Amino acid sequence: MPAAESIAVVGIGADGWAGLPEPAREIVLAAEVVLGAPRQLALLPHADGQRRIRWPAPLHAGLPALFDDLAGLRIVALASGDPLLSGIGTTLIGLFGTERVTVVPAVSSVALARARLGWPAEAAAVISVVGRDVRAVLRELAPQRRVLVLSSDENTPHQLAALLADRGYGASRMMVLGDLGGVDEFRLDATAATFAGPVPRLNIVALELSGPLTAGWVAGLPDDAYAHDGQLTKRDQRAAALARLAPAPGQWLWDVGAGAGSVGIEWMRAHPTCRAIAVEADETRAERIAVNAGNLGVPALQVVCDAAPQALADLPAPDAVFIGGGLSRPGVLDAALAALVPGGRLVAHGVTLEAETLLLAAYREHGGELTRIQVEQAAPLGSFTGWTPGRAITQWALALP
Repeated sequence: MPAAESIAVVGIGADGWAGLPEPAREIVLAAEVVLGAPRQLALLPHADGQRRIRWPAPLHAGLPALFDDLAGLRIVALASGDPLLSGIGTTLIGLFGTERVTVVPAVSSVALARARLGWPAEAAAVISVVGRDVRAVLRELAPQRRVLVLSSDENTPHQLAALLADRGYGASRMMVLGDLGGVDEFRLDATAATFAGPVPRLNIVALELSGPLTAGWVAGLPDDAYAHDGQLTKRDQRAAALARLAPAPGQWLWDVGAGAGSVGIEWMRAHPTCRAIAVEADETRAERIAVNAGNLGVPALQVVCDAAPQALADLPAPDAVFIGGGLSRPGVLDAALAALVPGGRLVAHGVTLEAETLLLAAYREHGGELTRIQVEQAAPLGSFTGWTPGRAITQWALALP
């Protein structure tokens, strides 16, 4: 057992105590306190003098006080399967670091599901909706794609089925695998359109998707993918902006003057760990951004309904900033530049002479790339076809060293 004031996170499967190897059993029995869900705690044999405590609710808010009360004690935290697969191990390491937290994994539900299905690890995406919005699965929609969904509870498969059927993916195969590794292992095969029936609370959903390709992951989704009132960075200009913003895993974007939220949404669609905050002063538009984000599979997009620059004061430092609206407001561009981390990128669009003047001054002072973008689209012109020009955009892009 690690030293005092340390935490051992022990993975336990549906087979309970019988499935734990002897070293893991010794760690659990030597603990003065065992933390876990009621289901997990019920799997353990009696141990004299050992305290067993359920996780607080809400979990994240209650953990610091709980561990303050348990200071100096030998603690074991129980986790389902692999504690670092969307599990409590990740949370505790985030709070206390690897110096205090050790992990003893069991076989994960994902590994067991792949074994039951015969799916190679590289052939399927893994999405967790444990404590998260189930619409995150919408990012993965593509014909013939395989996805393993870690469920929150017995309601998740029903929510997934309804969501898929609503998006034209009713023909998708759904395999609900419950209590994997236990004596009462469960499997239900159906399609999203025909799914029905109770399932175990502890389950994982395997999807073989069948439906239309509605949105790719490359920047520049069709404009009609978004609900908007005209305040939308158009498709070609959006693609040009995101090419220069360069989404990268784990990085933060500020989408300032977000309008319909398209730049922040496509930043997050680029990789599951990309994070973004949309800043929009108009309340109706801010609400619409949240709807668009959910519909396009990135419901975790944060929306701040306030005007820049004051709205930017307490936000996490950005790796990239896009200014699509409000550029002419005093202090907006300066605040964005000051907030960027080393290596950060900024892209700003202007459509007015006032905004263009600001961008020209910024280009002269800081360098970067100044581009004028005008897109023309073919449209009927009497009995012929002619070009219809859109409004020109001045784009300034800067990449810090």
